[in-house]
Amino acid sequence: MRNFLLVLLMAGVYSVSAQTLTPEKLWELERVSAVGLSDDGQKVIFTTRSYDLESNSGSSKTFMIPVRGGAAVEIKSADSLIKDAKISASGKWKILPKDVEVIPVKGEDFYPELEKSEVYIYDDLNYRHWDTWEDGHYSHLFLQDLSTGEEMDIMKGEPHDTPLQPFGGPEDYIWNNEGTKVYYVSKKLHGSEYAVSTNTDIYVYDLAAKTTSNLTEENKGYDTQPAFSKKGILAWLQMDEPGYEADKNDIIILTDGKKNNITEAWDGTVDSFRWSNNAKTIYFVAPVLGTKQMFSVDPFKKGAPQIKQITEGQFDITGLVGESGNTMVVTRTDMNHAAEIYTVDLKSGKMTQLTHINDEFYDSIELSKVEKRMIPTTDGKEMLAWVIYPPDFDPAKKYPTLLYLQGGPQSPLSQFYSFRWNFQLMAANGYIVVAPNRRGMPGHGVEWNEQISGDWGGQNIRDYLSAIDAVSAEPFVDKDRIGAVGASYGGYSVFFLAGMHNDRFKTFIAHDGIFNTRSMYGTTEELFFVNKDLGGPYWQNPTPKAYTDFNPINFVDKWNTPIMIVQGGMDFRVPIGQGLEAFQAAQLRGIKSKLLYFPSENHWILTAQNSIVWQREFFKWLEETLK
Repeated sequence: MRNFLLVLLMAGVYSVSAQTLTPEKLWELERVSAVGLSDDGQKVIFTTRSYDLESNSGSSKTFMIPVRGGAAVEIKSADSLIKDAKISASGKWKILPKDVEVIPVKGEDFYPELEKSEVYIYDDLNYRHWDTWEDGHYSHLFLQDLSTGEEMDIMKGEPHDTPLQPFGGPEDYIWNNEGTKVYYVSKKLHGSEYAVSTNTDIYVYDLAAKTTSNLTEENKGYDTQPAFSKKGILAWLQMDEPGYEADKNDIIILTDGKKNNITEAWDGTVDSFRWSNNAKTIYFVAPVLGTKQMFSVDPFKKGAPQIKQITEGQFDITGLVGESGNTMVVTRTDMNHAAEIYTVDLKSGKMTQLTHINDEFYDSIELSKVEKRMIPTTDGKEMLAWVIYPPDFDPAKKYPTLLYLQGGPQSPLSQFYSFRWNFQLMAANGYIVVAPNRRGMPGHGVEWNEQISGDWGGQNIRDYLSAIDAVSAEPFVDKDRIGAVGASYGGYSVFFLAGMHNDRFKTFIAHDGIFNTRSMYGTTEELFFVNKDLGGPYWQNPTPKAYTDFNPINFVDKWNTPIMIVQGGMDFRVPIGQGLEAFQAAQLRGIKSKLLYFPSENHWILTAQNSIVWQREFFKWLEETLK
């Protein structure tokens, strides 16, 4: 009897661990975000966010946990544990970002008696950005005197933003160590100049003199993320090519009035960095070989600085939280696990998991096998590809397979964990996923990363076909059930492949993809992107290949495969016309097709119930077309 009960108990445990991951279950995951280390360096402060599908909303909790390990304790606020970085060293001043109206745009601004008018009036570009129409308001930095409550706008009257829009945050403004100057990032251009430029600079506001100077005026690319060491040395990130948003990102330090690029000779690009506590080292995160790892560099070493890779493994370091003794606290993901907090031994690189917020969740499902595979390309190189297998993978069986097409186009395809393009969920639904690090992705050298600009339908498309051809040669891949899916540039890749895939694919899914490069140039908002990647406007002579050889609309006559098209109504990066044009073409060509239109979503799907619909329709379409 005892052995019988033990068998039943083990069977019960197995049945729990063998649950299939579903879209609904995916949204049960707690989303962990690190806030920082306590001022004494002994506690990690972090938040968890959970979502309620019925109310279509989320809620957050705040916790602290000892850096050396232990139980996490919920707290009401971290205010008493972490010094407010917005407050000056003297405690007298506080930086407050606020929106202020600078330029009249709305009808009522020009005609006050017509206060119910809904018109916006523009006479220049940059009239909308990401998912928001320009309404004449800008985010400015105010300094509040904490003794009197009085505030002054240090950007008064400027039609410029700090933090940068739409994704900037507290990293865009800092005090110097003495609390006498504010260093902030801004793109002090307006209208058409703003739309065609990446020229953000670091500005310095002198509190005593009430003057502002430009620290990086000579550099016409991005200057971002300023940070002081404890000894007062300033560092920041810089891209030097004007108009190139995916340029090599280097670390610059300012010593004795001289700017020194300490990663210039390194064949990589930096995501983020932080100074060591002793101000002698800079730690940074960078993509490398399909992952994101932590590195260190001595910024003061004579000669070429020596860069050391500290961590190595099949995971992504997604953030540097803070240093405590001989350890760095980081956040980490992989294709089977959402973000959790770890510590890294700075000498050995050994990692120890600190938070275990989602352990119970992972114990309830079987995890996918994620395999790194090197694939020969048509030009004699080797390309890394991630292959993700169903949890119960049996090589004796045949499986439907999806080629995942990454966006960007110069975004790393690393060990990320997405709540939309979730490889774990795809594999749990019985699909093998092939995710190649094709040309244009960082982490494989600057040349590999830069190749894609101006060549959207060239070598990188051949890389995609090399990847799917190599994997589909395996006996466990059902060649009659192969699909291609992707968003943004990945959506473009779907539309382009649909006209030249030689019947490799039985279905396609494109989310917010570029279908018509001509109308894309005419309606997107950040024109520096299309100027660089498409080669400039379509009215040039000669016309860039992006509008001829590489324009998906020129090959619609060869479309013959079912396609589902997803489009966000508030996506101004790849505007709504792209998805509508593609759906209309497919319908008029008599091709099985479906349109998912999300009126209030931008380039992404962010709300809970919309995400569930997205996932359900995604797998419903695959089931219908890959039978």
